[in-house]
Amino acid sequence: MSAQITMQAATRGRWAVAGMFLANGFLTGSWAPQIPVFLTRLDISKFTLGLLILLFGVGAVAAMTWCGHLISRHGSRTVVRWFGLCASFGLLAVALAPNVPLAAIAMLFFGGSCGGMDVAMNSNAVVVERRLSRAIMSSSHGFWSLGGFAGGALGGFAIQTYGYLAHAVVVTAIAFAVVAFTIGYLVAEDKPQAAEHQKFSLPRHTIVYLVGLMALLTMISEGAVLDWAALYLHQELGADLAVAGLAYAAFSGVMALMRFLGDGVRNRFGAVTTLRGSALVAAAGMLVAGLSPSPYLAIAAFAFCGFGIANMVPILFSAGGNQEGMSSGTGMSVVTTMGYSGILVAPSAIGFVAEHSSFGPIFVALSGLLVIVLLMAGLAHRAEFAPVAVPAE
Repeated sequence: MSAQITMQAATRGRWAVAGMFLANGFLTGSWAPQIPVFLTRLDISKFTLGLLILLFGVGAVAAMTWCGHLISRHGSRTVVRWFGLCASFGLLAVALAPNVPLAAIAMLFFGGSCGGMDVAMNSNAVVVERRLSRAIMSSSHGFWSLGGFAGGALGGFAIQTYGYLAHAVVVTAIAFAVVAFTIGYLVAEDKPQAAEHQKFSLPRHTIVYLVGLMALLTMISEGAVLDWAALYLHQELGADLAVAGLAYAAFSGVMALMRFLGDGVRNRFGAVTTLRGSALVAAAGMLVAGLSPSPYLAIAAFAFCGFGIANMVPILFSAGGNQEGMSSGTGMSVVTTMGYSGILVAPSAIGFVAEHSSFGPIFVALSGLLVIVLLMAGLAHRAEFAPVAVPAE
């Protein structure tokens, strides 16, 4: 295969994996405005809602753990195809669930398919980076945020106008169409890694776990905006469903813009400096959102928070994948699994606290977690890594 053909395929693969990020973000963002309806439709408490969202996290983390083994055997292209097709139907399964037990099963399926798709598409983005010899991770996450913005912005209006079930059907159709169109252009590794013959062992380097802890704290904050911002605006600040859905939409929209600019910002100022500045901005935004007396001020504050959080996760993932003394896959899997454990831990804890107090103090406390990331930012120095060109065969 000539170098020109290889680059053309890699370029198509770059846009194909971007489509996967877009579809995954769209599904996730479309879930946010469904949450208030989900609560009232099943007539459950905030704590029970937190437990159901917890199952989303359980499914996601379980799939992520298994997904690494599948990628080692079959390659990221095959794995992202199957998980992407399954994830397309996740929101519809949740919307169709008539009671709590079936909703629990649907949330496991939704979380598992989205989580497995997430790991596989991030792994495939690394393959594309190696083929193109340049970073695309931040902009790939930008497409995820763009999808989240579209899902959140349109979701509240669609649900209020046409109903939650019609909204879920349309979301499913759009996500399936995007996935089905792009899977034929995804690039594959030269050959799957033969990791199934290697003995499993955890990395012994402490720093990768500290980077994973930073990812955990960051993604707890990001997940809190996804799962609870709409309910916070609707129940405590008096916003209607359409306005409440704008909280995550504004967060994701600003995040998308910054992620498209993230590679350039990171190259100019360095990963550690970018991470420190981002954490400071995110903490300030979360603090104002928690203290806000107005839904519109809260929406603006969540947008400012998204401005900061935008490039924190891509930098931390890059730092994890470039640790010394271990393969990039091993470091990435540790940081990814720890980071997404925030989705597992946060929802039920936040739901329990909100049941006994309110969401405002919770968002104030989350700003403190982002300050911790600010103080630990120097540990992400391995994200200064620049991709090395892979010679064409």
